[in-house]
Amino acid sequence: MVRNLVGVLTAIGAGDQPEEWAIEVLLGRSRSRGGVTAPACGLYLTAVEYPAQMALPEPPEPIRFW
Repeated sequence: MVRNLVGVLTAIGAGDQPEEWAIEVLLGRSRSRGGVTAPACGLYLTAVEYPAQMALPEPPEPIRFW
């Protein structure tokens, strides 16, 4: 899924597709509408941040067994 989203956003950023195209692709619920799938190399998650207004609880401290 991430590779498909990156492919869509890359096409939009390059000016090959309008911004509205992302909505069309998502609502179409078909990965084939998204065009090129980004290659797997170099894609990795570095952080997840949520806005404070979501009022999510703080994550628990990690359990350490050593």
